[in-house]
Amino acid sequence: MSQDRKTPLNETHRTLGAKMIPFGGWDMPVQYSGIIAEHTATREAAGLFDVSHMGEIFVTGEPESILQFLESLSCNTVSSLENFQVQYNAILNEQGGLVDDVTIYKFSPEKYMICSNASNYEAVAAHLKKHLPENGVTVDDQSSRWHQIALQGPKADQILSQYLSKDLSGILYYRFAVLSWEGEEILVSRTGYTGEDGFEIYSSVPLGLKLWNGLLEFGKPFGLIPCGLGARDTLRIEAKYALYGHELSEVWTPVESGIGWIVKEKEKPYFASDKILSQKKGGPSSKIVGFCLTEAGVPRENFRVLDADGNEIGKTTSGTFSPSLKKGIGLALIRAEKIKDGEPIQIEIREQPKQAIIVTKPFIEGSIRKN
Repeated sequence: MSQDRKTPLNETHRTLGAKMIPFGGWDMPVQYSGIIAEHTATREAAGLFDVSHMGEIFVTGEPESILQFLESLSCNTVSSLENFQVQYNAILNEQGGLVDDVTIYKFSPEKYMICSNASNYEAVAAHLKKHLPENGVTVDDQSSRWHQIALQGPKADQILSQYLSKDLSGILYYRFAVLSWEGEEILVSRTGYTGEDGFEIYSSVPLGLKLWNGLLEFGKPFGLIPCGLGARDTLRIEAKYALYGHELSEVWTPVESGIGWIVKEKEKPYFASDKILSQKKGGPSSKIVGFCLTEAGVPRENFRVLDADGNEIGKTTSGTFSPSLKKGIGLALIRAEKIKDGEPIQIEIREQPKQAIIVTKPFIEGSIRKN
């Protein structure tokens, strides 16, 4: 028997016929009906994902103390957040690498929530507690008390609005609301990891199970189906979203990892801010970038990337067959001077160089409605 941890929906996944695999210390569904079918449903209608293995860490206290604390550990400007706004950010280690990439939810000047990846939230909580000021700030890892599911796709708004009997049009991209439903409060956030419009829904565990089962049944006429980690990965690669352990690590800075757009100058320094800001201004020696095969082949991680002359210029970090584009695509850490949109490169697959080009623009344009 697997010793991996189980989400509250574990038995439900098995009843639905999901193929289960270990992921980040958790026993998770990789697919139900099939990765391509689940991917396509999310792009064209809607998909429902179990993300209750993610972490929820609450930071509360005196407003100015919280801001100083969070600003010193992250590269994006937390002070720019309004109440009920969400921010993509990175919790940094002392060397400027990532403890994790996170989303920060601001409820009020006295209360924030950090959503962290499944394999990292305990490390994030420990890192926050290690650097806590003597007073004025409290860090509380509430991950075991929360349930989270993600409803993603162009029909997600229609499905959730009708199911909850609530108008969700006022929840803009990267905003959230606390709603009353079935006698409890739930958090509904217009965020996701697929490149499509949709919501991440936080609740108590019992209510989360009810939401999952109820939404799946209610959403069937709209084309909603359950989706596993396989489709989640192909969707996020098409959207060029970074994944910790692939594009993100404790060694690479946000700029090297291709998320330099979240790096900001602040009034006071944060971990390795001089180094990170210097990279943003002058450019890093290597950087994460997209690529697309121009011949048949399926790239995976840790394949050699060669220039047109056969010289090694980097390594792939993620790769897949794109169900939307019907070709091999991926992300790679490549020497910065070689990065140019449309530049011919080669990806070495099973010791055979496959022709490809660098893609600096988005692979796909999803249904996200940015504010």
